[in-house]
Amino acid sequence: MPELTAYLAPRGFLEELLAEVREVQLVHDHLVVCHGAPQGVVWVDNIWFDARYLPAPSIGKAAAQLKAIQRNWACYPTRWHRRCTLIQEKLPHVSAKPLAFGSEPPSAPLGSWTLTEPDQLLAASRCSSPFQNGRPEFIEDKKTPPNRAYLKLWEVLTRLPDRPGPGDFCLDLGSSPGGWTWVLQSLGARVLSVDKAGLEGGIDRLERVEFREQSAFALIPEEVGPVDWLFCDIACYPRRLLTMIQRWISSGNCRNFVCTIKLQGQVDMIELEAFRSIPGSRVVHLWHNKHELTWIRLDPV
Repeated sequence: MPELTAYLAPRGFLEELLAEVREVQLVHDHLVVCHGAPQGVVWVDNIWFDARYLPAPSIGKAAAQLKAIQRNWACYPTRWHRRCTLIQEKLPHVSAKPLAFGSEPPSAPLGSWTLTEPDQLLAASRCSSPFQNGRPEFIEDKKTPPNRAYLKLWEVLTRLPDRPGPGDFCLDLGSSPGGWTWVLQSLGARVLSVDKAGLEGGIDRLERVEFREQSAFALIPEEVGPVDWLFCDIACYPRRLLTMIQRWISSGNCRNFVCTIKLQGQVDMIELEAFRSIPGSRVVHLWHNKHELTWIRLDPV
């Protein structure tokens, strides 16, 4: 049977995903099914590896087909919602409790399935995301951080194999109103927080935080010295961000980077490829991203 891979596009970004993939067999709501091995796409919340069609002549037989493969399944309902619900109810319960930041993501294999016809399943026992339909949910702190941008940083740090900690020196560029600085400080890292606008909620008075009121683009790497992590969530044109990143890479003064690429209107694929072509880096779409992407480059050592 030919290999199939399914890609779940972020809400509102189906067209961007379709521009990336080849050999499309089926578009089912925001799920794009393609012939062949997984492709290197950016606009995706979850990838279904080695997907296959299964007969589902009844609710019971549909559930039995899935349980015969493995225990844990998440449904991505697009049509026939009632039938999907009845099938999922016959499967073992999978906890979807919000995650406390700092906890490890779920480690048990989690498959995904949907109905493409009332009597036909599309299922994949292995997916790129450990979260149901690629959606990580956290126990939020609705009082301390000055805005909800901290959720993006929680998500990316949960996905990475490493994160800042005690003894690390972090830059937070374009830091106002201070959500990312708050996260980094809470991990025990020392933070140089840089923005022309001030921090809110007393973030600048937290232990291990130094706030510098200036443009992040005016910061000279050689004057700052060695940095363990550079974080950037500046609202600027991608080309300007790229120029700043290249300056820091050339300086050799920073080991790890996590930066938000704020997109302006229609996505410029040439600009996006410029970020992806930086050695050792990757570009991802986070669940908590809006009209933006996240560029990551980690020290391999």
